[in-house]
Amino acid sequence: MTMLKFWAVCLCLILIQPVYAEEEGHEGTAIELSAEEQRAAGIAIGTVEPRALNETLRIPGEVVINAYRSVLVTPRITAQVVARHAKLGDEVEVGQPLVALSSVEMAEAQGALIVANREWQRVKTLGQQAVSEQRYTEAQVAQQQALAKVLAYGMTMDQAEALMQSGDASKATGTFDLLAPQAGTVLKDDFIVGELVEPGRVLINISDESVMWVEAYLVLTTSAEIGVGANVRVIPDGITWFPGKVIQLHHHLDEKVRTQGLRIEVPNTAHRLHSGQFVEVEVVTGTRAPVLAVPSAALIMVKGSPTVFKIEDGHEFHAEAVEVGSTVGEWTVVRSGLIAGEEIAVSGVFHLKSLVLKSSLGAGHVH
Repeated sequence: MTMLKFWAVCLCLILIQPVYAEEEGHEGTAIELSAEEQRAAGIAIGTVEPRALNETLRIPGEVVINAYRSVLVTPRITAQVVARHAKLGDEVEVGQPLVALSSVEMAEAQGALIVANREWQRVKTLGQQAVSEQRYTEAQVAQQQALAKVLAYGMTMDQAEALMQSGDASKATGTFDLLAPQAGTVLKDDFIVGELVEPGRVLINISDESVMWVEAYLVLTTSAEIGVGANVRVIPDGITWFPGKVIQLHHHLDEKVRTQGLRIEVPNTAHRLHSGQFVEVEVVTGTRAPVLAVPSAALIMVKGSPTVFKIEDGHEFHAEAVEVGSTVGEWTVVRSGLIAGEEIAVSGVFHLKSLVLKSSLGAGHVH
């Protein structure tokens, strides 16, 4: 009877062994997907290779306008707004009219310029032989002073020269345009037509947003490792990284938290960054020797082990357990399980895992 029980137990072990092996054998499962199926599942392929993973530091930052590429357009005398030529969000070019103003002071200065210029032209035509040297000099100085005044009040040289050439007193109306001193985007146009504005009041704010600044702050123990010219990355939405470069280190420390300001220049040709946005800044603080690494997105846990999907013949995917090391940025070091030159799935791995789990319940190959 005892011998009969022994053989019964052996028979049970033989019967259950294939089932156990199939449950544990995920790594032997082959997932076959055509190129079209791979595209539909969002699967991308990458080559495993050594990479120099930099030591990085992540700190918060804020996007601000590039002050070196920005201007404030203000009146220099008391004037009334009579017309608006540009509005918020407009792209303007150098010399483009922005706002028309009218001023009693400008009217007086324009009239004085017409009179002084007529006198100077007459005296100059007569020549120094026909008039005294004093009168010749006084006429010339008076014309120059009148010209300087209208320019100081806000007229351009072209506008002033046109007024002098016309010699028409009826054009001394006191109306003049403020022109764009640089190309860029109108970020502010805080005024109303008909409003009386005082000197220095900002009517238009123009900034070239093709290059933005990011202001970030580092603790003193870290700031010593970072210098002007250091390469950084900026991420505003958790998805897209923008390359940047440190252009300045603030020399004044924040007295409350003892941090040093860091100014970063970031190209913004697609206008994805805007003043006031909070971003995350990744600063390179050191470099390492090249190591075998894969994108962290290529790794997935299968039966408790970090796993990648190797590809063979362009359409077969095999789950392969790997031993991983540290993660630096978006990359994870692989200590064993892969060799340089092998191809793996770097995206769409959740879909591949679901197919592996499905195959473990049925056939060994899944399409």
